[in-house]
Amino acid sequence: MPPAAPVPAAPPVGFAADAMLARLARWLRTLGYDTSLDPALDDPALVRQADAQQRILLTRDRRLLRDLRPRQALAIAHDAPLAQLHQVVTTLALPPPVELFTRCTVCNTPLSAPLDEPQRAQLLPPDVRALAGPARQCPGCGRVYWPGSHARRMREAIDRTLPGWLAQL
Repeated sequence: MPPAAPVPAAPPVGFAADAMLARLARWLRTLGYDTSLDPALDDPALVRQADAQQRILLTRDRRLLRDLRPRQALAIAHDAPLAQLHQVVTTLALPPPVELFTRCTVCNTPLSAPLDEPQRAQLLPPDVRALAGPARQCPGCGRVYWPGSHARRMREAIDRTLPGWLAQL
């Protein structure tokens, strides 16, 4: 009997968040999920974009879901961004990320490889340069990320919201 062919990996999940869910979009980006957010798009354009890019539309607007009927959508039931994050992760059974902070929370661009020492010296504030862990720069908007207290507090918030989910990180 010939060996079984390998099962191809599922394509990564992508999301399109409506303007009411900007904070949820930032949390999903923190987890490494490709999450588009364009407050300038009206509802029909948002649905067209989500459908064309095969993204799961995240919205609190039930009328949008009823009238425009996106191909893939999740009606978000909660007001609080971390409760929204919990709903998305548990409803869609999302796998935990391999690493946090791999995507820009502002513009959604994947972050660059860790900065080398000369780049750290040039781009990081003096009091941050000695911190352990990778610092990265967004090639899209130039924002610089490092593993400081803000990153630690975000990790703690995720751990409180989704206990044990990030256990292997």
